[in-house]
Amino acid sequence: MSLQTHEYDFAADALFLDFDGTLVNLAPEPESVVPAPDLIEMLQQVQTRANGALAVVSGRPVAQLDHYLAPLRLPAAGVHGLERRDASGRLVQLAAPATDPLMERLASFVARHPGLLLEPKRGALALHYRKAPHLEQACIEAMNYAVSKVGSHVDARAPGFTVLRGKMVVEAKAALADKGDAIAAFMREAPFAGRRPVFVGDDVTDEAGFNWVQTLGGGLGVKIGEGESRAQMRLDNPAALHQWLEQALRVASRG
Repeated sequence: MSLQTHEYDFAADALFLDFDGTLVNLAPEPESVVPAPDLIEMLQQVQTRANGALAVVSGRPVAQLDHYLAPLRLPAAGVHGLERRDASGRLVQLAAPATDPLMERLASFVARHPGLLLEPKRGALALHYRKAPHLEQACIEAMNYAVSKVGSHVDARAPGFTVLRGKMVVEAKAALADKGDAIAAFMREAPFAGRRPVFVGDDVTDEAGFNWVQTLGGGLGVKIGEGESRAQMRLDNPAALHQWLEQALRVASRG
């Protein structure tokens, strides 16, 4: 079902937004995304109207989110929940295994195939194949193999890796947390507690968030774009999300 403006209440809802493919259009390389010119101002208005109950929940590290959303420093969960900054500005980082062994095992594979890109993060490693989509299956198999070989050598005090498939990317991340866990943590704190969670995302990696808000949080999942999803509502693309938020702000200002 398409999402309507009246289905969001700034006073009663808590809004959680994915970044890539949701707030911004996907780009050939992670560092080449370009936020829309009015995005920062719009998010500032949403944050004010929602009394602070707005957070970004992304696979990117929090530092990267801050870079693209400056001067905003929103509550944010990065690396699928491995790091989280609450509304007071406190940053919590969960234990995570080193990704160096994965890098070593995948380096030769990436070197043999132009167009592939390895993106290391704290506790995660993403293998992008947007410039070489024909290598999708090979990338998935290479990542699964690397994780299986590294798994037996991971420090017992840190979590192991799990493999996530996304849009033109396959990612190994620490198995300790996901986006649903991150949203749940926000919902236990002010200013999110007591509100209905609404999570907007576009990718397979967002399904854990959709599942939590709809089954445990009594909230609403909104899927950006096509593809099977647990989300109850749909929007076509990031531009449609921007339009929906702008309309919600106009309705709120009239009220």
